[in-house]
Amino acid sequence: MKREEILDGLRQSPKVDVCVIGGGINGISVFRELALQGLNVLLVEKHDYCSGASSALSRMVHGGLRYLENGEFKLVQESLAERDRLLRNAPHYVAPLPTTVPVFDIFSGLGNGLVRFLGLSRRPSRRGAIAIKAGLSIYDFLTRKRAMMPRHQFRGRRSTLSKWPALHPGIKSSATYFDAWVSHPERLGMELLQDGLLAASGAVALNYAELRRTEDGRYRVEDQIGGASVAVEPALIINATGGWIDIANQGLFSADALPAPLMGGTKGSHLIIDNDTLRDALADHMIYYENEDGRICILFPYLGKVLVGSTDIRVDDPETVRCEADERDYILQSLAFVLPDIKIRPEEIVFQFAGVRPLPASNDSFTGRIPRDHFCTVVEPKDGGPPVLCMIGGKWTTFRSFGELAANMALERLDRSRQVSTTDRPIGGGRAFPANAPVWLANAATAKGLSGHRMAELFARYGTDAEAVAGFIVASPDAALPHAGYSVRELQFLIRGEAVEHLDDLLLRRTALAISGELSLDMADAVLDLLAQEKHWTPAQRAHERSRFLTLLTGRHGVDEDMLSARNEPRSTECETTAKSG
Repeated sequence: MKREEILDGLRQSPKVDVCVIGGGINGISVFRELALQGLNVLLVEKHDYCSGASSALSRMVHGGLRYLENGEFKLVQESLAERDRLLRNAPHYVAPLPTTVPVFDIFSGLGNGLVRFLGLSRRPSRRGAIAIKAGLSIYDFLTRKRAMMPRHQFRGRRSTLSKWPALHPGIKSSATYFDAWVSHPERLGMELLQDGLLAASGAVALNYAELRRTEDGRYRVEDQIGGASVAVEPALIINATGGWIDIANQGLFSADALPAPLMGGTKGSHLIIDNDTLRDALADHMIYYENEDGRICILFPYLGKVLVGSTDIRVDDPETVRCEADERDYILQSLAFVLPDIKIRPEEIVFQFAGVRPLPASNDSFTGRIPRDHFCTVVEPKDGGPPVLCMIGGKWTTFRSFGELAANMALERLDRSRQVSTTDRPIGGGRAFPANAPVWLANAATAKGLSGHRMAELFARYGTDAEAVAGFIVASPDAALPHAGYSVRELQFLIRGEAVEHLDDLLLRRTALAISGELSLDMADAVLDLLAQEKHWTPAQRAHERSRFLTLLTGRHGVDEDMLSARNEPRSTECETTAKSG
Protein backbone atom coordinates (compact mmCIF):
# COMPACT_ATOMS: atom_id res chain seq x y z
CA MET A 1 0.00 0.00 0.00
CA LYS A 2 1.39 3.38 -1.02
CA ARG A 3 1.84 6.25 1.40
CA GLU A 4 -1.06 8.29 0.03
CA GLU A 5 -3.38 5.28 0.24
CA ILE A 6 -2.47 4.75 3.90
CA LEU A 7 -3.21 8.38 4.76
CA ASP A 8 -6.48 8.32 2.81
CA GLY A 9 -7.47 5.14 4.65
CA LEU A 10 -6.86 6.83 8.00
CA ARG A 11 -8.97 9.83 6.95
CA GLN A 12 -11.86 7.52 6.12
CA SER A 13 -11.45 5.31 9.19
CA PRO A 14 -9.46 7.06 11.94
CA LYS A 15 -10.20 4.51 14.69
CA VAL A 16 -7.42 1.99 15.31
CA ASP A 17 -7.04 -0.60 18.04
CA VAL A 18 -3.39 0.21 18.70
CA CYS A 19 -0.99 2.86 17.51
CA VAL A 20 2.65 1.82 17.92
CA ILE A 21 5.14 4.68 17.85
CA GLY A 22 8.71 3.68 17.10
CA GLY A 23 9.73 1.61 14.09
CA GLY A 24 12.83 0.04 15.58
CA ILE A 25 13.13 -3.69 16.09
CA ASN A 26 10.97 -3.73 19.24
CA GLY A 27 8.25 -1.53 17.76
CA ILE A 28 8.15 -3.62 14.60
CA SER A 29 8.05 -6.78 16.71
CA VAL A 30 4.98 -5.73 18.71
CA PHE A 31 3.36 -4.41 15.51
CA ARG A 32 3.82 -7.82 13.91
CA GLU A 33 2.52 -9.61 17.00
CA LEU A 34 -0.67 -7.53 17.08
CA ALA A 35 -1.24 -7.67 13.33
CA LEU A 36 -1.02 -11.45 13.43
CA GLN A 37 -3.85 -11.44 15.97
CA GLY A 38 -6.04 -9.55 13.49
CA LEU A 39 -5.97 -6.14 15.18
CA ASN A 40 -6.20 -2.83 13.37
CA VAL A 41 -2.74 -1.55 14.24
CA LEU A 42 -0.88 1.53 13.02
CA LEU A 43 2.90 1.85 13.24
CA VAL A 44 4.39 5.36 13.10
CA GLU A 45 8.14 5.99 12.87
CA LYS A 46 9.65 9.47 13.06
CA HIS A 47 12.62 8.62 10.82
CA ASP A 48 13.16 5.43 8.86
CA TYR A 49 12.54 1.90 10.05
CA CYS A 50 15.44 0.50 12.08
CA SER A 51 17.41 3.72 11.71
CA GLY A 52 18.18 4.31 15.40
CA ALA A 53 19.58 1.83 17.89
CA SER A 54 18.28 -1.04 15.75
CA SER A 55 20.87 -0.20 13.08
CA ALA A 56 23.69 0.40 15.57
CA LEU A 57 23.85 -2.91 17.41
CA SER A 58 27.04 -4.93 17.70
CA ARG A 59 25.58 -7.43 15.21
CA MET A 60 25.70 -10.07 17.95
CA VAL A 61 22.80 -12.41 18.74
CA HIS A 62 23.75 -13.62 22.17
CA GLY A 63 22.69 -14.67 25.62
CA GLY A 64 24.74 -12.00 27.34
CA LEU A 65 27.55 -13.80 29.11
CA ARG A 66 28.49 -10.75 31.17
CA TYR A 67 24.90 -10.28 32.38
CA LEU A 68 25.43 -13.29 34.63
CA GLU A 69 27.70 -11.09 36.73
CA ASN A 70 24.73 -8.78 37.36
CA GLY A 71 22.64 -11.75 38.46
CA GLU A 72 20.35 -11.43 35.40
CA PHE A 73 19.95 -15.20 35.00
CA LYS A 74 16.37 -14.97 33.73
CA LEU A 75 17.43 -12.52 31.01
CA VAL A 76 20.32 -14.75 29.94
CA GLN A 77 18.03 -17.78 29.78
CA GLU A 78 15.46 -15.86 27.74
CA SER A 79 18.16 -14.43 25.47
CA LEU A 80 19.67 -17.85 24.78
CA ALA A 81 16.23 -19.25 23.94
CA GLU A 82 15.56 -16.33 21.57
CA ARG A 83 19.01 -16.70 20.03
CA ASP A 84 18.26 -20.32 19.22
CA ARG A 85 14.84 -19.39 17.80
CA LEU A 86 16.48 -16.87 15.49
CA LEU A 87 18.95 -19.50 14.33
CA ARG A 88 15.92 -21.59 13.31
CA ASN A 89 13.53 -18.85 12.13
CA ALA A 90 15.99 -16.55 10.35
CA PRO A 91 18.84 -18.79 9.14
CA HIS A 92 19.41 -16.51 6.14
CA TYR A 93 20.62 -13.71 8.45
CA VAL A 94 21.53 -15.34 11.78
CA ALA A 95 24.36 -17.84 12.02
CA PRO A 96 26.55 -19.43 14.72
CA LEU A 97 29.61 -17.45 15.78
CA PRO A 98 32.50 -19.19 17.54
CA THR A 99 33.65 -16.80 20.26
CA THR A 100 37.00 -16.87 22.01
CA VAL A 101 37.78 -15.16 25.31
CA PRO A 102 41.47 -14.43 26.02
CA VAL A 103 42.15 -15.12 29.72
CA PHE A 104 44.82 -13.10 31.54
CA ASP A 105 44.23 -14.20 35.15
CA ILE A 106 43.04 -17.19 37.12
CA PHE A 107 41.23 -16.04 40.25
CA SER A 108 40.40 -12.43 39.35
CA GLY A 109 36.76 -11.40 39.11
CA LEU A 110 35.37 -13.86 41.63
CA GLY A 111 34.13 -11.01 43.81
CA ASN A 112 32.29 -9.11 41.07
CA GLY A 113 28.95 -10.74 41.82
CA LEU A 114 29.37 -10.00 45.52
CA VAL A 115 30.17 -6.35 44.74
CA ARG A 116 26.93 -6.16 42.77
CA PHE A 117 24.93 -7.87 45.52
CA LEU A 118 26.24 -5.49 48.17
CA GLY A 119 25.54 -2.45 46.00
CA LEU A 120 29.14 -1.23 46.02
CA SER A 121 30.13 1.24 43.32
CA ARG A 122 33.60 0.18 42.26
CA ARG A 123 34.18 -1.17 38.78
CA PRO A 124 34.36 -4.96 38.49
CA SER A 125 37.83 -6.47 38.31
CA ARG A 126 39.09 -8.39 35.30
CA ARG A 127 37.46 -11.81 34.92
CA GLY A 128 39.87 -14.69 35.46
CA ALA A 129 39.72 -18.29 34.27
CA ILE A 130 37.57 -19.52 37.16
CA ALA A 131 34.95 -16.76 36.75
CA ILE A 132 34.83 -17.33 32.97
CA LYS A 133 34.59 -21.10 33.45
CA ALA A 134 31.66 -20.62 35.83
CA GLY A 135 29.84 -18.34 33.41
CA LEU A 136 30.32 -20.63 30.43
CA SER A 137 29.20 -23.64 32.46
CA ILE A 138 25.96 -21.80 33.23
CA TYR A 139 25.65 -20.98 29.51
CA ASP A 140 25.97 -24.67 28.65
CA PHE A 141 23.51 -25.65 31.38
CA LEU A 142 20.86 -23.21 30.16
CA THR A 143 21.04 -24.59 26.60
CA ARG A 144 21.47 -28.27 27.51
CA LYS A 145 18.01 -29.31 26.28
CA ARG A 146 18.42 -27.69 22.87
CA ALA A 147 22.14 -28.33 22.32
CA MET A 148 22.16 -26.49 18.98
CA MET A 149 25.85 -25.62 19.28
CA PRO A 150 28.97 -27.18 20.84
CA ARG A 151 29.78 -26.80 24.51
CA HIS A 152 32.58 -24.49 25.57
CA GLN A 153 36.20 -25.54 25.70
CA PHE A 154 39.39 -24.16 27.26
CA ARG A 155 42.80 -23.96 25.63
CA GLY A 156 46.12 -23.52 27.32
CA ARG A 157 48.48 -20.66 26.46
CA ARG A 158 50.50 -22.64 23.91
CA SER A 159 47.54 -23.94 21.89
CA THR A 160 45.85 -20.53 22.08
CA LEU A 161 48.85 -18.71 20.63
CA SER A 162 49.27 -21.47 18.05
CA LYS A 163 45.77 -20.74 16.68
CA TRP A 164 45.87 -16.96 17.33
CA PRO A 165 49.55 -15.97 17.26
CA ALA A 166 48.72 -12.25 17.14
CA LEU A 167 47.02 -12.26 20.56
CA HIS A 168 48.61 -10.44 23.48
CA PRO A 169 51.49 -12.67 24.67
CA GLY A 170 50.53 -12.11 28.30
CA ILE A 171 47.48 -14.39 28.11
CA LYS A 172 47.30 -17.42 30.39
CA SER A 173 44.70 -19.38 28.40
CA SER A 174 41.52 -18.93 26.35
CA ALA A 175 37.95 -20.17 26.34
CA THR A 176 35.83 -20.77 23.24
CA TYR A 177 32.05 -20.95 23.20
CA PHE A 178 29.35 -20.37 20.58
CA ASP A 179 26.88 -17.52 20.23
CA ALA A 180 25.53 -16.07 16.99
CA TRP A 181 25.70 -13.01 14.75
CA VAL A 182 23.27 -11.25 12.41
CA SER A 183 24.46 -10.13 8.99
CA HIS A 184 21.63 -7.76 7.97
CA PRO A 185 19.65 -6.65 11.06
CA GLU A 186 17.88 -3.80 9.23
CA ARG A 187 16.70 -6.18 6.53
CA LEU A 188 15.39 -8.59 9.14
CA GLY A 189 13.44 -5.67 10.60
CA MET A 190 11.92 -4.98 7.18
CA GLU A 191 10.91 -8.64 6.83
CA LEU A 192 9.21 -8.56 10.23
CA LEU A 193 7.37 -5.43 9.12
CA GLN A 194 6.24 -7.08 5.88
CA ASP A 195 5.08 -10.09 7.90
CA GLY A 196 2.82 -7.81 9.94
CA LEU A 197 1.55 -5.84 6.95
CA LEU A 198 0.53 -9.03 5.15
CA ALA A 199 -1.16 -10.48 8.23
CA ALA A 200 -4.16 -8.15 8.49
CA SER A 201 -5.89 -5.67 6.20
CA GLY A 202 -6.07 -3.23 9.09
CA ALA A 203 -2.30 -3.23 9.70
CA VAL A 204 -0.52 -0.20 8.21
CA ALA A 205 2.82 1.51 8.81
CA LEU A 206 4.34 4.89 8.03
CA ASN A 207 7.96 5.94 8.29
CA TYR A 208 8.85 9.66 8.41
CA ALA A 209 5.69 10.41 10.37
CA GLU A 210 4.88 11.41 13.96
CA LEU A 211 1.97 10.91 16.32
CA ARG A 212 1.22 14.14 18.19
CA ARG A 213 -1.29 15.14 20.84
CA THR A 214 -3.37 18.20 19.99
CA GLU A 215 -4.43 20.86 22.45
CA ASP A 216 -7.88 19.33 22.79
CA GLY A 217 -6.40 15.98 23.84
CA ARG A 218 -6.83 14.22 20.50
CA TYR A 219 -4.12 12.73 18.29
CA ARG A 220 -2.92 13.38 14.77
CA VAL A 221 -0.42 11.68 12.48
CA GLU A 222 1.82 14.25 10.83
CA ASP A 223 3.41 13.13 7.57
CA GLN A 224 6.91 14.55 7.08
CA ILE A 225 7.08 13.59 3.41
CA GLY A 226 3.93 15.12 1.96
CA GLY A 227 3.03 17.43 4.85
CA ALA A 228 -0.40 15.94 5.51
CA SER A 229 -1.94 15.81 8.99
CA VAL A 230 -4.52 13.12 9.72
CA ALA A 231 -6.61 12.57 12.87
CA VAL A 232 -6.47 9.13 14.48
CA GLU A 233 -8.35 7.62 17.42
CA PRO A 234 -6.32 4.81 19.01
CA ALA A 235 -7.78 2.74 21.83
CA LEU A 236 -4.23 2.13 23.07
CA ILE A 237 -0.82 3.68 22.31
CA ILE A 238 2.41 1.72 22.59
CA ASN A 239 5.55 3.81 23.03
CA ALA A 240 8.32 1.65 21.56
CA THR A 241 10.79 4.44 20.83
CA GLY A 242 13.62 3.01 22.94
CA GLY A 243 16.08 5.73 23.90
CA TRP A 244 13.51 8.30 22.77
CA ILE A 245 10.74 7.15 25.15
CA ASP A 246 10.84 10.19 27.45
CA ILE A 247 11.09 12.55 24.46
CA ALA A 248 8.15 10.81 22.75
CA ASN A 249 6.07 11.01 25.92
CA GLN A 250 6.38 14.79 25.80
CA GLY A 251 4.30 14.68 22.62
CA LEU A 252 1.76 12.25 24.07
CA PHE A 253 0.92 13.90 27.40
CA SER A 254 0.05 17.36 28.60
CA ALA A 255 2.79 19.09 30.60
CA ASP A 256 1.04 18.48 33.94
CA ALA A 257 0.53 14.77 33.23
CA LEU A 258 4.01 13.93 31.92
CA PRO A 259 5.34 10.76 33.62
CA ALA A 260 8.71 10.69 35.40
CA PRO A 261 11.74 9.82 33.25
CA LEU A 262 11.77 6.15 32.33
CA MET A 263 14.92 5.86 30.24
CA GLY A 264 18.63 6.35 30.89
CA GLY A 265 20.42 5.06 27.83
CA THR A 266 24.11 4.69 27.10
CA LYS A 267 25.93 5.09 23.81
CA GLY A 268 27.85 2.32 22.11
CA SER A 269 30.14 3.09 19.16
CA HIS A 270 31.72 0.69 16.67
CA LEU A 271 34.21 0.76 13.81
CA ILE A 272 34.33 -1.25 10.58
CA ILE A 273 37.95 -1.90 9.59
CA ASP A 274 39.28 -3.13 6.27
CA ASN A 275 42.56 -4.81 7.17
CA ASP A 276 43.37 -8.28 5.82
CA THR A 277 45.96 -9.00 8.50
CA LEU A 278 43.44 -8.22 11.23
CA ARG A 279 40.71 -10.29 9.63
CA ASP A 280 43.02 -13.28 9.12
CA ALA A 281 44.28 -13.04 12.71
CA LEU A 282 40.78 -13.79 14.00
CA ALA A 283 40.66 -17.24 12.36
CA ASP A 284 36.89 -16.77 11.77
CA HIS A 285 36.22 -16.30 15.49
CA MET A 286 34.91 -13.39 17.46
CA ILE A 287 37.40 -12.23 20.07
CA TYR A 288 35.46 -11.23 23.18
CA TYR A 289 37.93 -9.47 25.41
CA GLU A 290 38.36 -7.08 28.29
CA ASN A 291 40.23 -3.86 27.73
CA GLU A 292 42.69 -2.76 30.39
CA ASP A 293 39.96 -0.75 32.16
CA GLY A 294 37.65 -3.78 32.41
CA ARG A 295 35.31 -2.71 29.60
CA ILE A 296 34.11 -5.65 27.47
CA CYS A 297 35.05 -5.25 23.78
CA ILE A 298 34.48 -7.38 20.70
CA LEU A 299 35.93 -7.86 17.24
CA PHE A 300 34.83 -10.33 14.60
CA PRO A 301 34.73 -10.80 10.81
CA TYR A 302 31.80 -8.93 9.30
CA LEU A 303 30.88 -8.85 5.58
CA GLY A 304 34.52 -9.20 4.55
CA LYS A 305 35.74 -6.58 7.02
CA VAL A 306 36.16 -6.56 10.82
CA LEU A 307 33.71 -5.03 13.29
CA VAL A 308 35.28 -3.64 16.48
CA GLY A 309 33.52 -2.13 19.49
CA SER A 310 32.28 -0.80 21.73
CA THR A 311 31.97 2.06 24.18
CA ASP A 312 29.40 2.54 26.97
CA ILE A 313 28.78 6.24 27.66
CA ARG A 314 25.74 7.93 29.18
CA VAL A 315 23.86 10.23 26.79
CA ASP A 316 21.06 12.75 27.21
CA ASP A 317 20.04 13.31 23.59
CA PRO A 318 19.80 10.15 21.45
CA GLU A 319 19.16 12.26 18.33
CA THR A 320 22.74 13.54 18.09
CA VAL A 321 24.83 10.48 18.95
CA ARG A 322 27.82 9.65 16.79
CA CYS A 323 31.19 8.01 17.25
CA GLU A 324 33.38 10.79 18.61
CA ALA A 325 37.14 11.03 18.13
CA ASP A 326 37.91 9.97 21.70
CA GLU A 327 35.71 6.89 21.32
CA ARG A 328 37.44 6.00 18.08
CA ASP A 329 40.79 6.33 19.86
CA TYR A 330 39.53 4.19 22.73
CA ILE A 331 38.39 1.40 20.40
CA LEU A 332 41.71 1.43 18.54
CA GLN A 333 43.59 1.41 21.86
CA SER A 334 41.60 -1.64 23.00
CA LEU A 335 42.41 -3.34 19.71
CA ALA A 336 46.11 -2.54 20.13
CA PHE A 337 45.97 -4.07 23.61
CA VAL A 338 44.56 -7.44 22.56
CA LEU A 339 46.43 -7.64 19.21
CA PRO A 340 49.53 -5.52 19.88
CA ASP A 341 51.42 -6.17 16.65
CA ILE A 342 48.61 -5.26 14.25
CA LYS A 343 48.60 -1.63 13.17
CA ILE A 344 45.49 0.09 11.82
CA ARG A 345 45.86 3.02 9.45
CA PRO A 346 43.18 5.75 9.55
CA GLU A 347 42.10 5.06 5.96
CA GLU A 348 41.36 1.43 6.89
CA ILE A 349 38.41 2.56 9.02
CA VAL A 350 35.75 2.40 6.31
CA PHE A 351 32.66 3.05 8.45
CA GLN A 352 31.68 3.91 12.00
CA PHE A 353 28.38 3.99 13.83
CA ALA A 354 26.90 4.70 17.23
CA GLY A 355 23.59 3.95 18.88
CA VAL A 356 21.82 4.32 22.20
CA ARG A 357 21.16 1.26 24.33
CA PRO A 358 17.57 1.68 25.63
CA LEU A 359 18.32 1.04 29.30
CA PRO A 360 15.98 1.82 32.20
CA ALA A 361 16.71 4.92 34.27
CA SER A 362 19.48 4.19 36.78
CA ASN A 363 21.87 6.02 39.09
CA ASP A 364 24.53 3.29 38.96
CA SER A 365 27.96 4.88 38.61
CA PHE A 366 29.20 2.03 36.41
CA THR A 367 27.12 1.77 33.23
CA GLY A 368 27.99 -1.89 32.73
CA ARG A 369 25.90 -2.74 35.79
CA ILE A 370 22.67 -1.09 34.58
CA PRO A 371 20.13 -3.93 34.07
CA ARG A 372 19.69 -5.05 30.45
CA ASP A 373 16.29 -6.67 31.05
CA HIS A 374 13.01 -5.39 29.59
CA PHE A 375 9.58 -4.68 30.97
CA CYS A 376 6.46 -2.66 30.16
CA THR A 377 4.70 0.00 32.18
CA VAL A 378 1.30 1.52 31.44
CA VAL A 379 0.72 5.24 31.96
CA GLU A 380 -2.91 6.33 32.31
CA PRO A 381 -3.54 9.88 31.06
CA LYS A 382 -5.31 12.11 33.56
CA ASP A 383 -7.61 13.57 30.90
CA GLY A 384 -9.21 10.27 29.96
CA GLY A 385 -7.29 9.69 26.73
CA PRO A 386 -5.96 6.30 25.64
CA PRO A 387 -3.47 4.60 27.96
CA VAL A 388 0.17 4.54 26.86
CA LEU A 389 2.10 1.30 27.22
CA CYS A 390 5.84 2.06 27.41
CA MET A 391 8.35 -0.62 26.42
CA ILE A 392 11.37 -0.10 28.69
CA GLY A 393 14.82 -1.58 28.10
CA GLY A 394 15.40 -4.55 25.85
CA LYS A 395 18.22 -5.87 23.69
CA TRP A 396 18.14 -6.78 20.02
CA THR A 397 18.32 -10.53 20.62
CA THR A 398 15.08 -10.55 22.63
CA PHE A 399 12.95 -8.43 20.28
CA ARG A 400 10.47 -11.26 19.66
CA SER A 401 9.83 -12.11 23.31
CA PHE A 402 9.67 -8.41 24.23
CA GLY A 403 7.17 -7.79 21.44
CA GLU A 404 5.18 -10.81 22.63
CA LEU A 405 5.12 -9.46 26.19
CA ALA A 406 3.89 -6.03 25.10
CA ALA A 407 1.33 -7.54 22.72
CA ASN A 408 -0.08 -9.79 25.44
CA MET A 409 -0.53 -6.80 27.74
CA ALA A 410 -2.24 -4.90 24.89
CA LEU A 411 -4.53 -7.83 24.09
CA GLU A 412 -5.56 -8.08 27.74
CA ARG A 413 -6.31 -4.34 27.83
CA LEU A 414 -8.45 -4.62 24.71
CA ASP A 415 -10.14 -7.85 25.85
CA ARG A 416 -8.81 -9.72 22.82
CA SER A 417 -7.25 -13.17 22.70
CA ARG A 418 -4.09 -14.39 21.05
CA GLN A 419 -4.67 -16.34 17.84
CA VAL A 420 -1.15 -16.88 16.51
CA SER A 421 2.19 -17.65 18.18
CA THR A 422 5.45 -16.37 16.71
CA THR A 423 7.68 -18.74 18.70
CA ASP A 424 8.38 -21.02 15.76
CA ARG A 425 7.29 -18.72 12.93
CA PRO A 426 9.96 -18.29 10.22
CA ILE A 427 10.82 -14.74 9.23
CA GLY A 428 10.86 -13.53 5.62
CA GLY A 429 13.56 -15.28 3.63
CA GLY A 430 13.90 -17.87 6.38
CA ARG A 431 10.67 -19.51 5.21
CA ALA A 432 11.14 -22.85 3.47
CA PHE A 433 14.88 -22.44 3.99
CA PRO A 434 16.66 -25.22 2.09
CA ALA A 435 18.67 -27.89 3.85
CA ASN A 436 20.75 -28.12 0.68
CA ALA A 437 21.45 -24.56 -0.45
CA PRO A 438 23.52 -25.43 -3.58
CA VAL A 439 20.69 -27.53 -5.01
CA TRP A 440 18.13 -24.83 -4.20
CA LEU A 441 20.32 -22.19 -5.84
CA ALA A 442 20.85 -24.24 -8.97
CA ASN A 443 17.12 -24.89 -9.38
CA ALA A 444 16.19 -21.26 -8.65
CA ALA A 445 18.80 -19.89 -11.07
CA THR A 446 17.55 -22.18 -13.82
CA ALA A 447 13.91 -21.34 -13.14
CA LYS A 448 14.53 -17.58 -13.19
CA GLY A 449 17.09 -17.50 -15.97
CA LEU A 450 19.85 -15.92 -13.88
CA SER A 451 23.44 -17.02 -13.49
CA GLY A 452 24.31 -19.14 -10.48
CA HIS A 453 26.57 -16.38 -9.18
CA ARG A 454 23.83 -13.75 -9.38
CA MET A 455 21.32 -16.05 -7.67
CA ALA A 456 23.83 -16.72 -4.90
CA GLU A 457 24.23 -12.97 -4.33
CA LEU A 458 20.47 -12.55 -4.01
CA PHE A 459 20.19 -15.57 -1.70
CA ALA A 460 22.86 -14.13 0.60
CA ARG A 461 20.89 -10.87 0.82
CA TYR A 462 17.29 -12.13 0.92
CA GLY A 463 17.26 -15.84 1.73
CA THR A 464 14.40 -17.65 -0.01
CA ASP A 465 12.82 -14.27 -0.79
CA ALA A 466 15.53 -14.12 -3.45
CA GLU A 467 13.07 -15.92 -5.74
CA ALA A 468 10.68 -12.97 -5.62
CA VAL A 469 13.51 -10.49 -6.20
CA ALA A 470 14.83 -12.57 -9.08
CA GLY A 471 11.36 -12.76 -10.61
CA PHE A 472 11.12 -8.97 -10.55
CA ILE A 473 14.59 -8.58 -12.04
CA VAL A 474 13.92 -10.78 -15.06
CA ALA A 475 10.43 -9.36 -15.71
CA SER A 476 11.92 -6.36 -17.57
CA PRO A 477 15.29 -5.43 -19.09
CA ASP A 478 17.93 -4.88 -16.43
CA ALA A 479 21.04 -2.71 -16.40
CA ALA A 480 24.32 -2.67 -14.54
CA LEU A 481 25.33 -0.30 -11.76
CA PRO A 482 28.84 0.81 -10.71
CA HIS A 483 28.80 -1.87 -8.00
CA ALA A 484 28.94 -5.17 -9.85
CA GLY A 485 26.87 -7.00 -7.26
CA TYR A 486 23.73 -4.89 -7.76
CA SER A 487 21.56 -4.01 -10.73
CA VAL A 488 18.93 -1.41 -11.55
CA ARG A 489 16.01 -3.82 -11.26
CA GLU A 490 17.07 -5.05 -7.82
CA LEU A 491 17.21 -1.49 -6.50
CA GLN A 492 13.84 -0.72 -8.10
CA PHE A 493 12.39 -3.72 -6.27
CA LEU A 494 13.52 -2.25 -2.96
CA ILE A 495 12.40 1.31 -3.75
CA ARG A 496 8.93 0.28 -4.83
CA GLY A 497 8.25 -2.33 -2.17
CA GLU A 498 10.07 -1.22 0.99
CA ALA A 499 8.97 2.34 1.77
CA VAL A 500 12.21 3.99 0.60
CA GLU A 501 11.91 7.77 0.96
CA HIS A 502 15.56 8.91 1.15
CA LEU A 503 18.90 7.82 -0.24
CA ASP A 504 20.19 6.70 3.16
CA ASP A 505 17.18 4.36 3.51
CA LEU A 506 18.49 2.50 0.51
CA LEU A 507 22.27 2.67 1.00
CA LEU A 508 22.45 2.31 4.79
CA ARG A 509 19.51 0.02 5.63
CA ARG A 510 17.81 -1.75 2.70
CA THR A 511 21.30 -2.71 1.51
CA ALA A 512 24.62 -3.14 3.34
CA LEU A 513 26.58 -1.09 0.80
CA ALA A 514 27.69 1.61 3.23
CA ILE A 515 28.51 -0.44 6.31
CA SER A 516 30.46 -2.98 4.26
CA GLY A 517 32.72 -0.22 2.94
CA GLU A 518 31.70 -1.03 -0.64
CA LEU A 519 29.87 2.20 -1.40
CA SER A 520 31.60 4.40 -3.98
CA LEU A 521 30.67 7.91 -5.07
CA ASP A 522 29.77 6.60 -8.52
CA MET A 523 27.43 4.05 -6.97
CA ALA A 524 25.85 6.62 -4.66
CA ASP A 525 25.19 8.96 -7.59
CA ALA A 526 23.84 6.16 -9.78
CA VAL A 527 21.43 5.02 -7.04
CA LEU A 528 20.43 8.64 -6.42
CA ASP A 529 19.59 9.05 -10.12
CA LEU A 530 17.46 5.92 -9.94
CA LEU A 531 15.68 7.08 -6.78
CA ALA A 532 15.12 10.57 -8.21
CA GLN A 533 13.56 9.01 -11.29
CA GLU A 534 11.26 6.78 -9.21
CA LYS A 535 10.24 9.72 -6.97
CA HIS A 536 9.95 12.24 -9.83
CA TRP A 537 12.31 14.65 -8.10
CA THR A 538 13.34 17.90 -9.70
CA PRO A 539 17.07 18.63 -10.22
CA ALA A 540 16.94 20.86 -7.14
CA GLN A 541 15.39 18.09 -5.04
CA ARG A 542 18.03 15.66 -6.29
CA ALA A 543 20.82 18.08 -5.39
CA HIS A 544 19.35 18.60 -1.92
CA GLU A 545 19.09 14.86 -1.34
CA ARG A 546 22.71 14.34 -2.41
CA SER A 547 23.92 17.03 -0.03
CA ARG A 548 21.76 15.64 2.77
CA PHE A 549 23.14 12.13 2.32
CA LEU A 550 26.80 13.15 2.10
CA THR A 551 26.44 15.33 5.20
CA LEU A 552 24.86 12.46 7.13
CA LEU A 553 27.50 9.99 5.93
CA THR A 554 30.34 12.28 7.00
CA GLY A 555 28.85 13.44 10.30
CA ARG A 556 27.45 10.13 11.54
CA HIS A 557 29.64 7.54 9.87
CA GLY A 558 33.03 9.14 9.25
CA VAL A 559 32.85 8.62 5.48
CA ASP A 560 33.47 11.73 3.39
CA GLU A 561 33.20 12.40 -0.32
CA ASP A 562 36.93 11.89 -0.89
CA MET A 563 36.72 8.41 0.64
CA LEU A 564 33.79 7.54 -1.61
CA SER A 565 35.62 8.89 -4.68
CA ALA A 566 38.64 6.71 -3.91
CA ARG A 567 36.40 3.63 -4.16
CA ASN A 568 35.22 4.37 -7.71
CA GLU A 569 35.96 1.47 -10.06
CA PRO A 570 35.55 0.72 -13.77
CA ARG A 571 31.98 -0.21 -14.60
CA SER A 572 31.20 -3.93 -14.74
CA THR A 573 29.04 -5.46 -17.46
CA GLU A 574 28.13 -8.62 -15.57
CA CYS A 575 24.59 -7.51 -14.76
CA GLU A 576 23.98 -6.43 -18.38
CA THR A 577 25.17 -9.82 -19.62
CA THR A 578 23.07 -11.63 -17.01
CA ALA A 579 19.98 -9.63 -17.89
CA LYS A 580 20.36 -10.33 -21.61
CA SER A 581 20.89 -14.04 -21.00
CA GLY A 582 17.79 -14.06 -18.73
